[in-house]
Amino acid sequence: MRNPFTLQNWISLVLRYPKTMIFLAFVMMAALVAGGRPPEANNYRVMLGEDNPQLLALNKLEDTYSSSETALIAVAFRRKTSIFHRQAILAVEELTEAAWRTPYSSRVDSLTNYNHSRAEGDDLIVEPLVGNAMALTDPDLARLRGIALNSPELAGRLVSRDGRVTAIAITFSKPEEIRADAAAQGPQDFAQLLAERFRKPEIQSGQSDMVQRAPDYLNAVLEKARAKYPELEFYLTGDVMLNRATVDAIGDGVKRLIPIAFVIALVGTALLLRSLLSVFAIFVLMLFAVASTMGFAAWSGIVLSPMTSGTPIIIMVLAVAHSVHIITATLLQMRQGLDRKAAIRESMSINAYPVFLASLTTIIGFLSLNTSDSPPIQALGNLAAFGMLCVFVYCMTLLPALLSKLRLRPPQGEARQVRLFAWLGGVVVKWRSPLLWLGLACMVALMAGVPRNHLSDDWTKQFDESYRFRRDTDFVIDNLTGLNSLEYSLDSGSEGGVTGIAYLRQVEAFADWAAAQPEVLHVRSFADIMKKLNRSMHGDDPEFYRLPDGAELAAQYLLLYELSIPFGGDLNDRIDIAKQSTRMTLTVRDIPANELRALDRRAQEWLQANAPELTGEASGITMIFAHLTQRNIESMLLGTIIGMGLISLLLIAVFRSLRLGLVSLVPNFIPPALGFGLWGYLVGQISLTASITTIIAFGIIVDDTIHFMSKYLKGRRDGMTAADATRFSFRTVGPALLTTTLVLAAGFGVFSLSGYEGIWVLGQMVTLIVVFGLIVDFLFLPPLLMRIDKNKRNTPSRRQSS
Repeated sequence: MRNPFTLQNWISLVLRYPKTMIFLAFVMMAALVAGGRPPEANNYRVMLGEDNPQLLALNKLEDTYSSSETALIAVAFRRKTSIFHRQAILAVEELTEAAWRTPYSSRVDSLTNYNHSRAEGDDLIVEPLVGNAMALTDPDLARLRGIALNSPELAGRLVSRDGRVTAIAITFSKPEEIRADAAAQGPQDFAQLLAERFRKPEIQSGQSDMVQRAPDYLNAVLEKARAKYPELEFYLTGDVMLNRATVDAIGDGVKRLIPIAFVIALVGTALLLRSLLSVFAIFVLMLFAVASTMGFAAWSGIVLSPMTSGTPIIIMVLAVAHSVHIITATLLQMRQGLDRKAAIRESMSINAYPVFLASLTTIIGFLSLNTSDSPPIQALGNLAAFGMLCVFVYCMTLLPALLSKLRLRPPQGEARQVRLFAWLGGVVVKWRSPLLWLGLACMVALMAGVPRNHLSDDWTKQFDESYRFRRDTDFVIDNLTGLNSLEYSLDSGSEGGVTGIAYLRQVEAFADWAAAQPEVLHVRSFADIMKKLNRSMHGDDPEFYRLPDGAELAAQYLLLYELSIPFGGDLNDRIDIAKQSTRMTLTVRDIPANELRALDRRAQEWLQANAPELTGEASGITMIFAHLTQRNIESMLLGTIIGMGLISLLLIAVFRSLRLGLVSLVPNFIPPALGFGLWGYLVGQISLTASITTIIAFGIIVDDTIHFMSKYLKGRRDGMTAADATRFSFRTVGPALLTTTLVLAAGFGVFSLSGYEGIWVLGQMVTLIVVFGLIVDFLFLPPLLMRIDKNKRNTPSRRQSS
């Protein structure tokens, strides 16, 4: 019985009912688009899996004390003089009061509301350091300067040690409190309700709302302050501002870059194909594929994040790459005398199998991103894989149907392209031995640069200097304090044990050790608070800036202090409710992630040797990012092995030859190594984004190898020698490979225009690897094939000599 599901039958069905196929493709796309707009997340927590140990440690820290989400406003005179001037202090006082009204703020610390303690008899008086800035006299300002620059809690944190810059630090609500606020407001519409069903707790709408509203409010406050105090400079940075800057950079980049990439892909394809109707067909295919993928994201509840922002461009360039092969072959067949439908039939017959294999290998590559420790990287892989599936489906249905209805005409100059690649094929055949050995030498030289790369992410340098956040952050780092911090929760082992003298001495010793480390700028510890209280209770005598003499006295001091603290200045961010543990914060210089991890390892070693009962790893947002790239590199290594292993087995099975299957792996494994080697010479730093480019690029460059090898094997099966099969491959598939590579390189190269590192690194790395892929396919794979395959004997239908 005849099988109705053959390729030829399917092609006949598509060409017989093109309007029906177009309608069905439209229905499929419309059904997916009906899912609405995918939910979005703009908080750094979206980057972390629920079982991420650093996230679990941060959640525990915030449950014990307070949130680590902060914003910081720095204030300085334009003329770079002392900040201890009445006008500057008045501005800080006003900003401190305004900062309390910031959406989701839970605490504000500044020079003016710093809890200064003093004793009056047996009473402890705790009051803001500045009661009324307008009434400050010159002696008051001098006293204020002396207290601030000699206070371990202020100097190097809220006041620069040279007295020229001060800051207002704003702490925001903990994540669960934000989620509760958002839940109380209720979903605004059906789309939000649907999104809430799929969203994970860390990325609820409350945090997204905070990232939007808090920066907007603070920027508005600072605009008024700049107008009122023109002689002062105001700078805004912090974790919440980093989240907002990332969202804005991604949003602006996507809005600006996607249209550019779209136009470049179409214009580049038009110039290379020289057929406007063909470009129109590609445009429709791109539109359907991108819309379908975004609709799928909405239906499946995949949360869009900065990491997934490049998905539309990835789908667009892949749509071009696959459709170009079909269209190029169609135009070539028409130029050889076939009518439009016959040419489409022949093109589909030739390209359907290679396009299927290329799509399958690309999907496998993208799906291997699911081994990543980061949910957004998993989402990127799943979206790109589904988009690739859509591209294949539309290439088999929508594209041939459209081509059959368009009045295609082959360009007149196509013969020149064929002659060019016929000449290139002849050159490669003639010089195959020199090309092989020269290629090996060049590859070894480039791959020697791979070890020069180191794994790191400097999150303060993600933005170029066109972003105000980057400029403000650089100023704060250079003139006030670092933005990286290591948080330690030091457990005394018993309820109320934080006032034990043995415990306090251990905390003091650890703080002294930390302060002596070259990377550390400032240390906040509970021991400093107790030393300050002991000094205050002894008439502010500097000789008594030491720990109290006994645990009972320390407990009394702490009780007096807590009873005297003004509203909003409690110690909940430093001591847990049971008074069993305290929080120590190390503010460190702007150093790479690997150095942050090394500092924490040294701290663990010191604690293990000197206070083993206090031992615990550092937590905080900084440490999350310090471990994020390393964890993802380790998990992505597994994904790369799995993905490449599956693709390798598939290629061996497809080519029905272990020898040729293994040879086909060379042009797939070599380009990523060359790309990372050149990156090691030029940049030398592998960030989180760069860590995923191998799999993305591998899934793309394998397409070219499959198409070249398919034509080569067709030639061999037809009885050609290895040399003639090489020439045949260059003539038939060379123009399409050049076209797709140039479009892919241009499409990903557009990412380089972004001012955000996460985008431009992806663009540059993938572009490098894709270009290297074409070079290897044209100049190294053919000589290797001819050397490996030269002695293989075929059963020829016709014999051609080399």
